[in-house]
Amino acid sequence: MKRHSAKLIASLACLAVATAGCVSHDSNAGGGKTLKVAFVTNNSADFWTIARRGVEKADEELADVQAEFRITADGTAAEQQRVVDDLLTKGVDAIAISPVDPQNQTTLIDAAAKRALVFTQDSDAPESARTCYIGTDNLAAGRQAGQLIREAVPDGGRIMLFVGKLDARNAQDRVQGIKEALAGSNISIIDVRTDDVDDVRAKANAADTLVRYPDVKALVGLWSYNGPAILNAVREAGKVGKVQIVTFDEADETLAGIKAGAIHATVVQQPYEFGYQAIKRMAQAVRGDRSFIPETKQIIVPTLVVNRANVDEFTQRINTLRGR
Repeated sequence: MKRHSAKLIASLACLAVATAGCVSHDSNAGGGKTLKVAFVTNNSADFWTIARRGVEKADEELADVQAEFRITADGTAAEQQRVVDDLLTKGVDAIAISPVDPQNQTTLIDAAAKRALVFTQDSDAPESARTCYIGTDNLAAGRQAGQLIREAVPDGGRIMLFVGKLDARNAQDRVQGIKEALAGSNISIIDVRTDDVDDVRAKANAADTLVRYPDVKALVGLWSYNGPAILNAVREAGKVGKVQIVTFDEADETLAGIKAGAIHATVVQQPYEFGYQAIKRMAQAVRGDRSFIPETKQIIVPTLVVNRANVDEFTQRINTLRGR
């Protein structure tokens, strides 16, 4: 248990297989000093609730670390800038961030890296000065989703993809992975519709697709809230079973939809590990231990497929992580 009174500071509200960790930062921190570290999300989806449990667990295990969990409610780069600036003003030793727009946030990350250790998690910014990335290989996850799409629509046809923002590296990589997996098939992608991380707009995009493209065979959601939005639109259109759904992550509605047979399958990440590994390894890195950093500067947490065969077992496990 902690010797210090400071536990996890949850400034704003936000699966488990351990992997290796990351390191790097020329800091003299440690030696009895309480290290201040922070974990910054890229939106307020329920996905981050599980990551928060990982942050809490690592915070509990590290007696000389104070971890702060910060959610960016509107999912914008501008808000992330404000959050990072605030954390740096507080004097944090390390920050793990999921950049909304990696290409255009390189300057933000580079500037922050001059004042604190910076990891990326969930979405990478490989051209930046970040020490390393902890999260999914989104290109591989996209290929995994592509195989599920091929299973769902074996006779081929047209499909639509949905995501919050295409600026995010994880979105770009998932789209590319899906395209690679669908190459040579009779399945064609109509377009990729974005919603700026707006649940209402996400559902409207799906509903509009069902009306505008009555022959569409499958709708594919790339971010966690897209699955429930698509499912609601398909149900309201009376097309459950006629239009297949493949999605990402483990929203309650998504898992219920799989159990009911309305969603073919979902590709799930392990956000618990994002949070747990980020806090543990940032603390290790700040203390000067660089032995865990791989040459690629990427710590990959594998993805899993949840379908009707394993959804009950998975749901029980994920609810335990959520504290239910």
